[in-house]
Amino acid sequence: MGSIEMDKERLTAEMAFKDSSSVVIKIRQKLPDFLQSVKLKYVKLGYGYSINAATVLKFGVVLPLLVATVVQITGLKFDNVSELWTSRALLVDTATAVTGTAVLLFLLGVYWAKKPSPVYLVDFACYKPEDERKMSVESFLEMTEDNGKFEEETVQFQRRISTRSGLGDETYLPRGITSRPPNLCMKEARAEAEAVMFGALDSLFSKTGVKPAEIGILIVNCSLFNPTPSLSAMIVNHYKLRTDIRSYNLGGMGCSAGLISVDLAKHLLKANPNTYAVVVSTENITLNWYFGNDRSMLLCNCIFRMGGAAVLLSNKSRDRSRSKYELVHTVRTHKGADDNSYNCVYQREDDKGTIGVSLARELMAVAGDALKTNITTLGPLVLPFSEQFMFFVTLVRRKLMKAKVKPYIPDFKKAFEHFCIHAGGRAVLDALQKNLQLSEWHMEPSRMTLHRFGNTSSSSLWYELAYTEAKGRVSRGDRVWQIAFGSGFKCNSAVWRALRAIPLGESGDNPWADSIDRYPVRVPVDTPKP
Repeated sequence: MGSIEMDKERLTAEMAFKDSSSVVIKIRQKLPDFLQSVKLKYVKLGYGYSINAATVLKFGVVLPLLVATVVQITGLKFDNVSELWTSRALLVDTATAVTGTAVLLFLLGVYWAKKPSPVYLVDFACYKPEDERKMSVESFLEMTEDNGKFEEETVQFQRRISTRSGLGDETYLPRGITSRPPNLCMKEARAEAEAVMFGALDSLFSKTGVKPAEIGILIVNCSLFNPTPSLSAMIVNHYKLRTDIRSYNLGGMGCSAGLISVDLAKHLLKANPNTYAVVVSTENITLNWYFGNDRSMLLCNCIFRMGGAAVLLSNKSRDRSRSKYELVHTVRTHKGADDNSYNCVYQREDDKGTIGVSLARELMAVAGDALKTNITTLGPLVLPFSEQFMFFVTLVRRKLMKAKVKPYIPDFKKAFEHFCIHAGGRAVLDALQKNLQLSEWHMEPSRMTLHRFGNTSSSSLWYELAYTEAKGRVSRGDRVWQIAFGSGFKCNSAVWRALRAIPLGESGDNPWADSIDRYPVRVPVDTPKP
């Protein structure tokens, strides 16, 4: 058996030849150390995000001019500052005072106009399918074996993956897949999409009291199912949304598309004052179930499950008092210019002509590289000064002075109280926990979401946040970090600040309402065989 080293930050692959025509590749699934080779350009990019036009105007023009105006209209000299405390009389020239005040008011007005308007998360809702859609691990394996489409080795492969995946016995699959025989058709795919999207939206409108006719912006993201008319048009038709609705349908953007939708909504809300925006995140798996024997395509069958979420965003000042969160930052990273990154999650046909989504062996390394870039860019925006200073000093010593010092790993627990990490798989969660030095408590929402609902793609972040709320952990001022990654390859982050405490049992529509008392559960640890 030989080994291939894919540089220090890549995977280690072990290759064994079974016969002249086949080969077995075993991959050590681990992410690289994010901060072993941090690039300064991403640190600079992070600081660039925090320096917008309003910030420059405030600190570079308004504040200095304010000081200068005060000095000018009061006739104050720097060597007479001490007299302010003893003299009650200040001579002010009327014309100077009026002119200075007018200029100051003008600049304050410009600053106010340039200042980004806040985006509030009024509420969100996650879809919870009916109990008849539940699928235990053993039932999934029985269905796989009885199907007759898979070879014996392929069935055993799926058994190994499923028992190590971290999924529990109450995840959900759509009717088209669980039917005997499977009924994978457009009608069933539309039925799945309607059940998920309308179920989440009905709950959202009920919780917020907002009427569908009040929605000005609609964004739907679903990576693999893009019918005509679109999913966004399906929602417009069902709820009879207004004719001037700004609707968008994002496809093919993977598990991180939910945060792309939030970022798009943020920019649209900046351009459209006094508006509600709805983001719907889902994935449709009816027409994307793989019935072949290519192992690189079978992982999706084992971990992806049915789910979706709807989010109501607002830029209306009156909504602040009732909203749950305020959007603080969004950071997007796209590595699609690199061929390995672009090809590592790829929809294609196998050698029998069966369509599936192939996961390349470089996936973990690609994900680690994208995560490293995103985290490095986000750090300057969120880390306290003490952490930034230690990180920057160490980075300069390593990069510029070529000093052999251990890299300083910033403590992101000082920047956030809650972490919602996309429940893409157990190996990724393990690696992220190690790299970010997070506790089991911090990882609990992600691990329990993977156990209870499986990988629901872009909506998993909202099931995780719902878990945190159901546990009564959110207090006013708490900061929440959502981070997700997906095909392309992309890694995206969103940072939220809680505007109020979320009391236990606030919403009976929480998808965890009937099971939160049973969680957290112990997920058996898989110990690889030597």
